[in-house]
Formats: sequence, C-alpha cells, structure tokens
Amino acid sequence: MPQACTVCSHAARRAIDTALATGYQVNRRVAAQHDLAESSVRRHAAAHLPAHLVKAAEASDVRHALDVVQQLKAINAASLAILSDARRIGDADTALKAVDRIQRQIELQAKLLGELDERPQLNVLVAPEWLQARAVLLEALGPYPEARTAVSTRLVALEAPNGHAGG
Repeated sequence: MPQACTVCSHAARRAIDTALATGYQVNRRVAAQHDLAESSVRRHAAAHLPAHLVKAAEASDVRHALDVVQQLKAINAASLAILSDARRIGDADTALKAVDRIQRQIELQAKLLGELDERPQLNVLVAPEWLQARAVLLEALGPYPEARTAVSTRLVALEAPNGHAGG
C-alpha cells in the first residue's frame, strides 16, 4: 500500500504549496521551515502540487516581465522624445545626455534578453602557461621530426582565429 503524502496531510499545506509554486524557496528550505523531509517536499512538488498554483505563479512571472518591458518602452519613448526636442532646439548638452540614456537602456534591454554577455573572457592561447607548455611540447618532440611537424601543424590550426589552418 502506498504511503500517504506527508505534505498533503500537513497543516500548512497551502503555505507549502504556495512557496513551492512560486519557486522563490528551494525544497530544502521549505522542508526545514515545516519540519518535513526534503525528499517528501520534492515528491510532493513533482506529483501533488496543484496545477492551478503553478500556472498562477507562471502567469505572475509573465505579468512582471511584461510590466518591466512596458516600463522600459515608456522610458525609451520619453528619452527619444527628449532627444528629438533637444535636437530641434539645438541643445547639444541635453541631446548628448539623451543619447547616453538611450544607449544605457539598449544595454539593459540586451542584458534582460540575454543578448549581452559581460562575463570576462580569457584567451588561453596567449596565456604564459600555454606558451610555456607549447614550447616544452615542441622541444620534447625535437628528436621526432615527423611527430613534431604533425603536432606543430595541428597547434597552428588550433591557434588560428577560425580554428583551421590556411584560409
């Protein structure tokens, strides 16, 4: 006989379901707050969480995202109007400020849409450690000219901007 769900029979089920549906709290934290096993909370969320709560939480997230987009559009429109007015009356200082604001809004929009990646990038091909390892490898292959040539050719291909030797 299957075991009854401890979350379904819990006195705080409604609060637990809401916390799980919104996704703002991890299962472990919900379990700790209500003196439940994390595995019970996980199983309950997977099998018994009311679909209407999940849909409501998703709809709330969409409404929030749309609200942010609407606010961004309103700010963009106001900034463009200011830019237009500043250009019309020849106010270069205000025009430049409006252009700067618009640029920052475009950057924000790109970040929100995931189109702007600001993570630092490291080119390992110019790192001192790689250059040293490359030199040691080619030096060790000195007694084996064919192998050295083959490895050297592959390294040149690897280090080419498009990853291919030649064109």
